[in-house]
Amino acid sequence: MAHSVEMLGQECFDLKNKAIAHLHDYSFMDEIPTIDYSLLFSKDHNERAKSLEHLGKACQDFGCFYLINGVEERVVEGALKGISDYFELTNQEERSEYLKKNSMDRIRWYLRSDAGENRENIKIVTHPEYHCPSKPDSCKDAIGEYLKGMHEVELGLAKAISTTLGYEETYIEKEFKLEAGFDVATLNLYPPSLQSKGSTGLAEHTDPGFFVSLIQDVNGGLQVLSHQGNWITVNIPRNTIFIGIGDHLEILTNGKYKSHIHQVILDNNEVKRISMATLHGPSLDTLVAPAPGFINDSHPPTYRGMTYKESLELNGFDEIDVQSSLIQLQMPLFLISCMVLYFYNCL
Repeated sequence: MAHSVEMLGQECFDLKNKAIAHLHDYSFMDEIPTIDYSLLFSKDHNERAKSLEHLGKACQDFGCFYLINGVEERVVEGALKGISDYFELTNQEERSEYLKKNSMDRIRWYLRSDAGENRENIKIVTHPEYHCPSKPDSCKDAIGEYLKGMHEVELGLAKAISTTLGYEETYIEKEFKLEAGFDVATLNLYPPSLQSKGSTGLAEHTDPGFFVSLIQDVNGGLQVLSHQGNWITVNIPRNTIFIGIGDHLEILTNGKYKSHIHQVILDNNEVKRISMATLHGPSLDTLVAPAPGFINDSHPPTYRGMTYKESLELNGFDEIDVQSSLIQLQMPLFLISCMVLYFYNCL
């Protein structure tokens, strides 16, 4: 759909005003917060402090937020066109060459059409080395440009979120070894509801890693479960990236910042929907466990430590599948009770 420069300018202006308004009003408990990336690094001390406070509340109360002024709109639109070209200019036989070959696949194609899931997608490892189908030509370069910009945003958000947690800016980057982080992007094609074999595009779940970033061409079906227990429909404004906290930030913070539960419902989808979800993770060899600063007698460790690679493979999946194992990493309640008693006996 064509948008005039005036329309896009007004949308950006409205989003920025919305982000600023949210700095002063946090009563929008059924509305996903909007974070202005540029304000997180504002030279105005008060503006930056308010923006960081808003980010901390969004992470703690929602586990997700809309991000504006992160990656250039031109770059986001180019990536979405590259994804669209991939699905339109290749056929299923060509795409099926990326069916699972072995556990070390760096590109893998999936097709699901049943009551529990309806989508075609291809997963690509994007960091520390970038992999992407070679055809069509417009796909690899456009997606690569977006991911390069998104990696810069990832490092910036790591600094900002570290600050909200009361640590130095480099805390999360060092803990997760993000310069060697294992990132996987999923290029999704969801059918319109009349072509699906059920109402579920993707069942409710959380995602592993530091956080997940999402861009899409049209709104349709994505829902998140707020920490207050309400399902919220995700309507991503133009020039906006959806950010959701991942399992391993929840583990590192011992549950202070929880990963978000989300699902895709196709009931009202009149047209196909294209999206790209990128899971930004620690390096594969990083041992992730509750950090000492988030453990005390009232908050014993509630997750067991494990390397990122081990956690991705815990349920029999491969690294590229990037499946959650958060439930399996949670400590049994009786062990948590024993730890609480231990802390009290040490007082």
